[in-house]
Amino acid sequence: MKSMEFDYIIVGAGSAGCILADRLTESGEHSVLLLEAGGADDSFWFKIPVGFTKTYYNPEYNWMYYSEPEAQLKDRSLYCPRGKVQGGSGSINAMIYVRGQPHDFDDWQRAGNAGWSYRDVLPYFRRLESHWAGDTPYHGAKGKIRVSSMKDGAHAICGTFLEGARQAGFPVTGDINGADYEGATIYDINARNGERSSSSFEYLHPVLGRKNLRVERNVNVSRVLFDGKRATGVTASRKGETLRFHAKREVILSAGAVDSPKLMQLSGLGDAALLARHGIPVVHELPAVGKNLQDHLCVSFYYRATVETLNDELGSLFGKVKAAMRYLTSRKGPLSMSVNQSGGFFKGDDDETQPNLQLYFNPLSYRIPKSSKAQLEPEPYSGFLLCFNPCRPTSRGSIEIASGRAEDAAKISINALTTPKDIREAVQGSKLVRKIMNSAALRAITAEEISPGPDVKSDADMLAYFREQSGSIYHLCGSCAMGPDERTAVVDERLRVHGVQGLRIVDASIFPNITSGNLNAPVMMVAEKGADMILDDARTVAGQVSAPAEPVAIA
Repeated sequence: MKSMEFDYIIVGAGSAGCILADRLTESGEHSVLLLEAGGADDSFWFKIPVGFTKTYYNPEYNWMYYSEPEAQLKDRSLYCPRGKVQGGSGSINAMIYVRGQPHDFDDWQRAGNAGWSYRDVLPYFRRLESHWAGDTPYHGAKGKIRVSSMKDGAHAICGTFLEGARQAGFPVTGDINGADYEGATIYDINARNGERSSSSFEYLHPVLGRKNLRVERNVNVSRVLFDGKRATGVTASRKGETLRFHAKREVILSAGAVDSPKLMQLSGLGDAALLARHGIPVVHELPAVGKNLQDHLCVSFYYRATVETLNDELGSLFGKVKAAMRYLTSRKGPLSMSVNQSGGFFKGDDDETQPNLQLYFNPLSYRIPKSSKAQLEPEPYSGFLLCFNPCRPTSRGSIEIASGRAEDAAKISINALTTPKDIREAVQGSKLVRKIMNSAALRAITAEEISPGPDVKSDADMLAYFREQSGSIYHLCGSCAMGPDERTAVVDERLRVHGVQGLRIVDASIFPNITSGNLNAPVMMVAEKGADMILDDARTVAGQVSAPAEPVAIA
């Protein structure tokens, strides 16, 4: 059995773990071990934005989890892809860069988490960005993650969508991550010169040569080790070999919303009855571990167009080759961008106080093939799609270990559509799509609605379509929620696990409530803020004065 000792052990080299590894080793004072269950992100497909189609159903790079059958969704098991590679899910996602709305974070603070309001987290968003708008009160220009706009390259019918939203009475905004977050927009993506700008590429790759950083890949962590109630390290395996790593300061879980709570439960932290069923001794009872799971569910509306769309550009071998050559020679064109080019945040009803629905307008109608060897195939007609998801669902699910074996995937129960609000918004979103599609601008380019089709008219019909066709949009979070009460939360406001010492969680599982958009940006913000907290606590232990946080500037 191999055994090594470090100041900090980070479990998971995902969007959060890569940032932590960089920040905790910057000073040279601390030794850090970063453990990743997957391999290196050294394939071309991790660089190219459209490469997610090659990793979407690829077990080499993707855990390919599925939920338990969802009772309110016709007992369907929903696909829940999770990155199994350096960079985590940030290496295989569609790269839409959305922070969430300010009130999302204000709600975090109102839940008892001091220091997590929008005003508090804005400096960390600014810190991680190198934003197309430059240095402004809302954006940073010197960060490591390049945030690019798709405005110049988006397909022409995305402009038609913006005009349609305007005609339907909705605002249009140039920056949903700034002051005007409500309305239709062309999305930003985390890309640099047409290539993915992930935390792995931007934070971790440049520092892999640091002497105080060690990265171990293809390592599966099975337990956090404890001396009493102090975390002292982890046990793991690689190719049949048992490994043991010791942490002098802290173990930090950044394994994500599925595997962080799973690892907690396997290590004796969780609901005592659940642990007892699987023969796991209780280190400290934390009933909220694995609870509070949240996700965004979306459903797509497919349309046949009267004008050419990306279906026409990418629907033939010649078109694919042409797009590939343009990308290879200039890093421009449709392969340099996300397929989700436009959309935005909208109020589904005049009574809503905040935008409660997110839309994606894609100038391409397609279905992702269930094979890593297949190409993304557009529908065989000029087409586009418009999909929606409610921003802040109130249904809550769970993550539970399936056994006491680390090799067995956890049980994911999203528990979708179990509250009146979520049911109402499923209908509300369908009506919003129809309202915008009924605008003169969009009627002019639409031949017909392919799916759900004109027969779906009533509220009951719309709800039935959502139950039959909706799926996860892969924004799982909240399963180790932050909060002051260990009966209902797992970590405190400094991301320390309640009831034990030397253990933190820094990933999407700590979200007290789901944010209103895509999760990659807020996860990276949590990592930047979490790194400051870890380093501040280390300085406090050493008797040094902590450096103040970056001052906030809001216009």
